[in-house]
Amino acid sequence: MTTTANNGRIQAVDALRGFAVMGIILLHNIEHFNFYSFPETTGALQALDGTIWDFLFFSFSGKAYAIFALLFGFTFYLQSRSSNRRGEDFKNRYMWRLVLLLLFGFINASFFPGEILVLYAILGFVLVPVRHISDRALFITLAILMLQPLEWAKVAYAAVNPAANPEQMIFSLADVYPQLEGNNFWEMVKVNFVTGQLASLNWAWCYGRVFQTCALFMLGLLLGRKGLFSSADDASLARSRRFWTRTVCISLPVAVTMYYAKQFVFSQIENPFMLASVETTLNSWYNLAFMLAMTGTFLLLFWSFNGKILNILAPYGRMSLTDYITQSIIGSFLYYGYGLALHTVCSHTGSFLVGIAMLVVQMVFAHWWFRHYRRGPLETIWHRLTWIGTNR
Repeated sequence: MTTTANNGRIQAVDALRGFAVMGIILLHNIEHFNFYSFPETTGALQALDGTIWDFLFFSFSGKAYAIFALLFGFTFYLQSRSSNRRGEDFKNRYMWRLVLLLLFGFINASFFPGEILVLYAILGFVLVPVRHISDRALFITLAILMLQPLEWAKVAYAAVNPAANPEQMIFSLADVYPQLEGNNFWEMVKVNFVTGQLASLNWAWCYGRVFQTCALFMLGLLLGRKGLFSSADDASLARSRRFWTRTVCISLPVAVTMYYAKQFVFSQIENPFMLASVETTLNSWYNLAFMLAMTGTFLLLFWSFNGKILNILAPYGRMSLTDYITQSIIGSFLYYGYGLALHTVCSHTGSFLVGIAMLVVQMVFAHWWFRHYRRGPLETIWHRLTWIGTNR
């Protein structure tokens, strides 16, 4: 059995990436693309709003982005391996590719103040110095990063200076709300591009996303080296299945245990500065365990049914860059003041339905597109600019 497409792509990985983007689009919609302005609701609708909000955040918050980061590192492995087989070093092309990703991120940041492409483009450089180190050294490096060393340094500082509670968030997304609510498109673009992006990067630094993302990039690279996403033949598929079955059996009970244990730990800490760092650390570990359980379960289901049903997400995952940027552009028009200002009328339930509609439209478009073209629209531009000066 094989679940690898004729063009060499791994269908299960494309579908998994599509699953992650699906979670992102649904979360972004109920958040009104980081514009936390919602209409008042009461009664049954209020209860339904709360249920939808809690379910989506429980299912995808911190996990969808983690899957995305994991597959970012795996994609680096695939591209680097392909270049090595041609006798080329992918390093320079990869760094140029990150510069291009940064430019795409700037476009996205103009519409959405919580975008991640800029962060990925900056942190992606961490893969360059580790690309040739041994598997053992790579694992040790990513494990240290995943332990959140900066947060433990803050805990130690709080223990020595219990009265200290320095301000960590210098920039706030609330600073962009007046322009998001207003009807001036260019003012919205300017504040998103500058203040919104600074707030997003500030948040990533303060809440452990920088160290976690770097670790996940490296984990994706390591899993690629080990062939643990591979299903090219029966032997590699069996090996991948064994690994992900063990991973689910370990990570799921760890996630369940941490879900309850971390709340108890939080309740025992009174120092606000120390509490913030412990929350960041334990939540990042919890999200990691939950993400690994979700990833393993998804892959095992995909392979068990030979891609039936779940393969519907593969075309969507193949154009994740196009999906991500277009959903930001459409979402800003739908919810912000310069557009339809749906933030005034769409509660969590209504926004969830809008998100489903956006998801369906994007998926239908992806399926149609790949019947005619090899890569997504923005993916084509990214590929051609990456390999500019060559015939690829």
